[in-house]
Amino acid sequence: MKFASWNVNSIRQRLSHVQIWLQKEQPDWLFLQEIKCQNNQFPSDIFKSLGYYVIVHGQKAYNGVAILSRHPYELLYTDLPNFQNTKNHARYIEIKSQNIHLCNLYLPNGNSGGEEGFQFKLNFIQALLKRTKDLLSNKQNCIFAGDFNICPTDQDLTPGTLTSGDALIQPESRKGFFSFLWSGLTDAYRTLHPQDIEYSFWDYTKGAWQRNAGLRIDHVLLSPKLAEQLQHCWIDKEERAKTQPSDHVPIIVELE
Repeated sequence: MKFASWNVNSIRQRLSHVQIWLQKEQPDWLFLQEIKCQNNQFPSDIFKSLGYYVIVHGQKAYNGVAILSRHPYELLYTDLPNFQNTKNHARYIEIKSQNIHLCNLYLPNGNSGGEEGFQFKLNFIQALLKRTKDLLSNKQNCIFAGDFNICPTDQDLTPGTLTSGDALIQPESRKGFFSFLWSGLTDAYRTLHPQDIEYSFWDYTKGAWQRNAGLRIDHVLLSPKLAEQLQHCWIDKEERAKTQPSDHVPIIVELE
């Protein structure tokens, strides 16, 4: 099985990129974040013509998540369970397909809105951790993937890219990320590439891509049985070099 996650930073602006990429890679599932459109504006017919079921939880101009699936599915949630979504953001969608809970998330950045904005991020992390524990305690196969907006360690960012007070590297954010691992999930990329320095995001400003000043903030976390089936995981950097790219690139996982 092949799985991928990609923050596309507007599906309508990046539609041709995603079409070409899908035809090349042909994953069983593709998670999309920051689609930045309402459900009726999402180009579902195009993806259906490529052989995918389309599941969308959109929002006007901001946020938004979607799943493209080659397999039949059951839609479980379009909001994160146990989370008081006070901002009414479209940041989570969960389906069940091929006996796997597929949980697509766009975790809040946490840098806007002062203390309240950062607390919103931490509240999301806690609700996501509860969902993780609920699934794992019931021995469910699950994948939690998407834009986590967390650099787990200093290995996951170019030195000097973020200020010391940035929410992506605050101790509370990092502790939250490792709580997922302590609960029993596996960081697919870091498991196979323990020493590699690779990034999934490069800002549009200050020549970040040209200087390779990036962040690893897009992650795929696997439940134990799926982790045992992990074969390959890589970050498709080539997408960032294309014309009018997203500032993120896909992360891809292959399982037995």
